[in-house]
Amino acid sequence: DYWRSSASYRVRIALNLKDLEYETVVVNLLTAEHKAAEYASINPQAIVPAIVIDGRTFTQSLAIIEYLDNVYPQVPLLASDPVANARIRALSYAIAMEIHPICNLSVAMHVADLTGGGDQAKRDWMNRFIGAGLESFESCLGDGLSGTFCHGDSVSMADCCLVPQLYNAKRWGVNYSGLEKICAIEEACGKIVAFHDACPDRCRQV
Repeated sequence: DYWRSSASYRVRIALNLKDLEYETVVVNLLTAEHKAAEYASINPQAIVPAIVIDGRTFTQSLAIIEYLDNVYPQVPLLASDPVANARIRALSYAIAMEIHPICNLSVAMHVADLTGGGDQAKRDWMNRFIGAGLESFESCLGDGLSGTFCHGDSVSMADCCLVPQLYNAKRWGVNYSGLEKICAIEEACGKIVAFHDACPDRCRQV
C-alpha cells in the first residue's frame, strides 16, 4: 500500500466495505521502494497495490476487488445480472483504464521533463485529462441507470474507482463542481464509513 496511490485507495475502500481485517505494509513510492528487489519479488510490475491472501499474491486493483467480491460476497461490488455487471465494469474501466494511466504522476513528471514546464506543466496536464475524463464519465452516468451511486442505489466497484479519482482531481485543482451526478455520488459515498476511513488523508504513511 501507498497512502496516496489511487489504485491502493480503491482496494482499501473495498476491504472496508466488506469489513475485512488487513495488515498494511507501506511501500514508499517517493523513495522508490516499489522498485527494490524485495518488492519486485512480490509484484514484478513494481507497482502498488499487492495483496497476499492465504499465501497467494494478487495484483492490479480491479482484479483484487473482483477476487474479494467472489470470495467475500458480503456487500457485493459487482452484479449477478450480466448486463448490469458489464455497465459496472465499463464505468470502473473508464476511470482505471482511461483516466488513471495517462494521469499517473510518473507520466506527468515525464511530460514536465520533456517540455521543461516544471510543476505548471504537470498541473496543466492533469487538469486537461482528468477534467475531460470526468466530463465523459458524467455523460456515461446519464443513461438512466445510475441512482444514489454509480450503478443504481447500491455501492459498486465503480464507486470504489470514482472516489479516489476525485481525490486526485482536487489535489491537482480540477474543477468538477458542475458535474452534478458525480458530485451527488461523491456526497453519498462520503457518508459511508468505509470510504471515509480509506481516504488518504486518514491513511497518510509518510
